[in-house]
Amino acid sequence: MVVFGDEEQQRRLEFLKKREEEELAQVLSHKYGVEYVDLSLVAINSDALRLLPEKDARDAEVVAFGMVGKKLSLAVRSPANPKALATVQHLQDLGYIPTMFMCSQESLARGYARYADLSFATESKAGVFEISPEEIEALLTKVKSLTDISALIQESAADTKRAYRVTHIVEVILAGGLSLSASDIHFEPEEFNVQLRYRLDGVLVNVLTLDHETYRLVLSRMKLLSGMKLNITTEAQDGRFSIKVRGDEIEMRTSVLPGNYGETVVLRILNPKAISVSLEALGLEPKLLDRIYHEIARPNGMILTTGPTGSGKTTTLYAFLRKVNEPGTKIITIEDPIEYHLPIVQTQVEKNYSFAQGLRSALRADPDVIMVGEIRDGEVAETAINASLTGHLVFSTLHTNNAAGTFPRLIDMGINEKVLSSAITVAMAQRLVRTLCKVCKIERDQNEKEMAVIKQVMAGVVDRTLVPENRLKVWDAKPDGCPECHNRGYKGRIGVFEAIFMDSILEAVLRDKPSEREITTATRPQGIPSMLEDGVIKVLRGLTSLDELSRVVDLEVR
Repeated sequence: MVVFGDEEQQRRLEFLKKREEEELAQVLSHKYGVEYVDLSLVAINSDALRLLPEKDARDAEVVAFGMVGKKLSLAVRSPANPKALATVQHLQDLGYIPTMFMCSQESLARGYARYADLSFATESKAGVFEISPEEIEALLTKVKSLTDISALIQESAADTKRAYRVTHIVEVILAGGLSLSASDIHFEPEEFNVQLRYRLDGVLVNVLTLDHETYRLVLSRMKLLSGMKLNITTEAQDGRFSIKVRGDEIEMRTSVLPGNYGETVVLRILNPKAISVSLEALGLEPKLLDRIYHEIARPNGMILTTGPTGSGKTTTLYAFLRKVNEPGTKIITIEDPIEYHLPIVQTQVEKNYSFAQGLRSALRADPDVIMVGEIRDGEVAETAINASLTGHLVFSTLHTNNAAGTFPRLIDMGINEKVLSSAITVAMAQRLVRTLCKVCKIERDQNEKEMAVIKQVMAGVVDRTLVPENRLKVWDAKPDGCPECHNRGYKGRIGVFEAIFMDSILEAVLRDKPSEREITTATRPQGIPSMLEDGVIKVLRGLTSLDELSRVVDLEVR
């Protein structure tokens, strides 16, 4: 054996040997007809590892590294090894479905080293990623701000000696999202690093950057948790997993997309507590709220909520459902997908189960109330309209910019304009604005431009009782916030709404296939403020700022 005196040459030789071994494993994988895996690039699932005692794994030269439900990923040195085959048979007898992956001796060594860290890993069961109460409580105690999350992740990422560091990084990221009430967690690969961002109150906020090596391990862990294929990197994939926190099961929806610098990931956090907003807490003005109460108490008709993605339509629909959910009422929903679970009959759109099919099936199940997640085409629209005409109360959503746009949109879908007046009782539109932190918001006088805009908007409000008496002050978010709002100046969100109710004037106008502007003019006497007017009223009451309102509603008055 030649011993190099030069340390750099020795390292170079070791590198070449390892690379040669990995290349050989790849070649042999084709020979045996199995996939190849490099365990240095894959997060090893602690539950999979627990299935085989370390002594048995070493003896058979195998490592169980991935598990989703009963599907098990098994790294093997040789697929023809009798002991490896016996291990596969043993796992099958236990009810698992093992898939063999060819690996190198170096990969096996990495897998065996992982046994030493099993006590640090978090156990998961049947596809559920479970954080122990002690662990989550410890993390939530530490995580009070974005800075805390960044520090904890960097600390774990730097600890390269511990194999469990990837699991801990994922735990910190998830616990941080829950602590700050984030709706989404974004991983965005760039040329030199990967940006981690949270969507807080509808706005993306930078947390920190990860190096690509750490991100690859985190990505593998999330793919395993979500039931995705590790070896597919050039196609979009969707999956899900759950985390249990203090007895509550919070579902995580995972979306992976290929990009220039690697796969980008978005985790949607479906926290049941986030959707459990009462109808009274949505932000509806008292008079509008009373009229909505009256409409949802009717035995039939259709109530539509409109707005772009992320405007709170689903939250509003679920608030309606909770309000009408009584022992004597049968409720059926058709959703895509079911985002939050309620104690009612909920069905989900699948490959061979569309909104139209689901709606027709639901009508045969004798419901009193039907919720259709979204009206996407003429077939669904027609079926929903007919349901509302035959003794059912129907809730649904539609993609339009405002309430007046609901009617031309349905007419474009092929619905007879004469039928709309009999079917639709309310068309609503909404947006979400961040609410100012009550502790640190700043009061000030309006400048000339703001005063002119507010004066012009308030002049159009039909119901003068809604106009605040003090119209000279506005409030701003404190630039650096305070501990109460995690230094963002805003805390929570509230809706700005507008609504159009069916009446004889609107019914007459609809016969001539009117434009949005004509519908808006015809329904002004109803006295319901527009979204712009409702937003400015909330600004004058100190609930939000003009800057925030202009982010979601056009403040330019025409």
